[in-house]
Amino acid sequence: MNEVTITIDGLQITAKEGTTVLQAALDNGLYIPSLCNHPDLVPAGLCRVCIVKMDDWKIAISCKLPVKEGMVISTEDPEVQQIRKNTVELLIANHPMTCLTCESDSNCELQRVAHYVGITPDSLKRYRRSVRSIPMDTSNPFFDIDPSKCIMCGICVRTCDELQNINAIDYGLRGVASIITTLGNKPIADSRCESCGECVVRCPVAALAPKDTLQPMREVKSVCTYCGVGCGVLLGVRGDKIVGVRGDKENPVNRGSLCVKGRYGYKFINHPDRLKTPLVRKDGKLVEATWEEAMNRIEAKFSQHKGEQFAALASARITNEDNYLIQKFTRAVMGTNNIDHCARL
Repeated sequence: MNEVTITIDGLQITAKEGTTVLQAALDNGLYIPSLCNHPDLVPAGLCRVCIVKMDDWKIAISCKLPVKEGMVISTEDPEVQQIRKNTVELLIANHPMTCLTCESDSNCELQRVAHYVGITPDSLKRYRRSVRSIPMDTSNPFFDIDPSKCIMCGICVRTCDELQNINAIDYGLRGVASIITTLGNKPIADSRCESCGECVVRCPVAALAPKDTLQPMREVKSVCTYCGVGCGVLLGVRGDKIVGVRGDKENPVNRGSLCVKGRYGYKFINHPDRLKTPLVRKDGKLVEATWEEAMNRIEAKFSQHKGEQFAALASARITNEDNYLIQKFTRAVMGTNNIDHCARL
């Protein structure tokens, strides 16, 4: 693809033909504030925060503006600054001011944009500030929905449509009463939502926030254990406990995406009932044993029950290669076709 040269705030940069001005700027380390843009989604141009002035006369939204050879862009023109500031002020006018106790504090895009455009308490005095009193939806077991913090950027709606093809949520009601909601304004747990959490991780504020959030001390790369696909995960660790999981964007298998099990099903790792050693039955009771003792017991039992007396149940949480070996062992060694898979039960 051909490259073009454009100028942003006096700096010449190169970008691939067809790239938007916003993406070209970000690729070259130049910050243009935006609230509805996300690299995984098709640009929508909803928030109007990413406006720029093109060729000294035209105001345009940079996330929808394709680059052209010789284009001159200003992101700090006085007119652009004023429009951008007014836009953000209107968003904040009805937004809760609970940043210190907010789940997204220090990781909030609205907070970052507000600081960048220069929002101050004095600049908000001309607005009739009032926070909308909308009940939270806590029906989902993994995340909460707080409509009072929503800025109507539509990232969650587009994620559910473009990436997941579920369409569990959309814009609802009208005017100042507009909210992001489910069909019939039902609780999210009663909708088509699959609880994958893809909308939660992309929400620029805390309108969508996971339950029981704790900031990890460090992250460890690993592979999800729930099936044989091999999705890459980053385990958030605090002390000796896993407190969160996010998808590994560098992993070629899932590229950062996760299902509900991979993202939220990690608490079994530190659960007190989790088995850590083999158990064998002695005198009618299960007692802890060594791996050698357990393997010897299995070998003895298998040698006594061959053919139709034997059956194997394979697991979805091991690799395809391991499942192949189990069925091969069942048929070739144990002499039976009595094998099934837990995913069908």
